[in-house]
Amino acid sequence: MQRTRVSTIATITGDRLGELFSNPWRRISLLLISLLFGIFVGQAVSTTAGQTSSWDVVVAGIILVFTEVINKFAYSKTSNSRSLLKDFLNTFKIGVTYSLFLEAFKLGS
Repeated sequence: MQRTRVSTIATITGDRLGELFSNPWRRISLLLISLLFGIFVGQAVSTTAGQTSSWDVVVAGIILVFTEVINKFAYSKTSNSRSLLKDFLNTFKIGVTYSLFLEAFKLGS
């Protein structure tokens, strides 16, 4: 790949973010924010799709595909390294799944 200004900026930014989140407390804080954002998104999607009740099946399918793609990406055997992106997406997925269980318990179904 050629070294252009955009690729250099992307590389430098990625390296700086990697250094920034190499601190365990910052990494845990980012993962906690990811979990809470996943809970928020899960509740927002379920209440928005549940209002008209015509989008329930479509949204459930989209969430199922999203969850399976994240599982395939996060738990693949090709690379054993735990990257920040894998952890962030996996924690977001856990938050979405947890919020959907909470919504189901709230509705009594």
